[in-house]
Parts: sequence; C-alpha cells; structure tokens
Amino acid sequence: TTPRMEKFKITRQKFTHEGRTIYEWDQDLEEVNIYVQGPPGVPAKMISCLITPSKLTLGIKGNPPFIEENFISTVKAKESFWTVEDGVIHITLQKALKGEVWAAALQGHAGMTGASLDPMAMEETKKQMMLQRFQEESPGFDFSGAQFNGSAPDPRSFLGGPTTS
Repeated sequence: TTPRMEKFKITRQKFTHEGRTIYEWDQDLEEVNIYVQGPPGVPAKMISCLITPSKLTLGIKGNPPFIEENFISTVKAKESFWTVEDGVIHITLQKALKGEVWAAALQGHAGMTGASLDPMAMEETKKQMMLQRFQEESPGFDFSGAQFNGSAPDPRSFLGGPTTS
C-alpha cells in the first residue's frame, strides 16, 4: 500500500461471540486482514496458522484450532502470511480476485453481526475500494476527498475491472 492509499478510511469489523471479541477484520482492493488477540503468554512460535486458498486454520500447536473456517472467497495462499504484533495475530490474505468486495471474511460467520458487512457498510466499502482503485490507476491525482453520488459501482467489474489481478 502506497502512502497515498493510506488516506482512504478502512473500517475494521468486529466479530464477537458471547461478549468476547473473536476477531476483527478489514479489506482493501487486494487484501483481507484478520486480527486475533493472541492468548496471553503464548509466544509466536507456539501459534499454528495454516492458510490455504479456501480455508484458515488458527490455534495453538498441539491443541484443537480456535478458528477453522472457509474464506468467503479465494485467496492467494502463497502470497498470504501472518505475524504477531503486540500480542495480536495479524493475518494478511491476498485476494485471488483484486477488487472483489467480501461481505465477510469467513463463511461460517457470514450473516452474523460484526462478522458480515451490513448493506450500508458494504456500500461504504465499495466506495472506498473504488477510490483506492482510482488512486492506483491515476497516481498523479488525489482522490482522498472524492465522493460518489448514489451507489458506488462494483470495483471488480467497473470499466473492465482493475488493471492487474
């Protein structure tokens, strides 16, 4: 992500279950990011994180997974990775289809509050991703203050889609 792309507001969604945050997630044109608070006192070398094109498996080595869910769409597993920063497990997934708007990060949580985008959040995400796409395709211009009148077009298909997938 270029410094200019940083101007675009990306909103994290928070998935909670029984009052506890399970994970937060956000997305841009190319990536979906999942943030999970790591268990206290567990070093990164004890974390098991497997990313396949269709599924995320996350847990502590030698234990049943904490999360084992299919993605809402496909990712480029070889270009996806995870890190631990300040106790937070940050999973960066490269979308297989650049510009695709994901309604949720994980299929098993689709439709659940916080895990899925409501219609308003979906529209806002489309707008932000279109502005990111415009910025990427026209780096000499500043689209950070641009607005759409009405519904934003689909960033994946508008005018033939993004320049690279």
